[in-house]
Amino acid sequence: MSAPQNDGASLPVWEDEIRTTGPEDTQAAAERIGRELAAGDLILLTGELGAGKTTFTQGLGRGLGVRPGIISPTFVLVRIHPSLSDGPDLVHVDAYRLGSSGEIDDIDLENTMDSSVTVVEWGRGLVEHLTESRLEITLVRPTGADAAQIRDAGHLAFDFDDDPDEERVIRMAAYGPRWERTNLRPEEPADGAGPKET
Repeated sequence: MSAPQNDGASLPVWEDEIRTTGPEDTQAAAERIGRELAAGDLILLTGELGAGKTTFTQGLGRGLGVRPGIISPTFVLVRIHPSLSDGPDLVHVDAYRLGSSGEIDDIDLENTMDSSVTVVEWGRGLVEHLTESRLEITLVRPTGADAAQIRDAGHLAFDFDDDPDEERVIRMAAYGPRWERTNLRPEEPADGAGPKET
């Protein structure tokens, strides 16, 4: 029996993570990532309440050069943030209240996918059919009295006490041919290790 082939849909072509120490640091990391994005890119953004999804998207918007004022699209489902230059617009979607890929199709993202960068919060399992490549970003916030010990053990606990200055972990998993030769790591670690290949 041969090893399964990576079709770009089920296995990531690379994985990586970035640790940040506050909202400004999270936005700066997202801004660096935003500078590398292009029209047609699909970002699935996941994280518990208070993890920093909107903060992260604000940084992406700065990196893309879109009009400032990014807020959560929770009550409108979709917000379009136009580019201030010749770059792509940012389409920001909150899929939390959507229950199927059919409901995603109803909001007609296909019309903007090719000309925009699309960020979908809570989109896992709902939007993967829109394109062959995607970047899944998970924002994790280790919390509690033993956060350092939990983090060192590789386990994470969550609470909903929103302390914006807590460490965040930005986990990235890239799927599909778009990401095969793209490393979004802001700077190479001293030991020369890059993204984790899978």
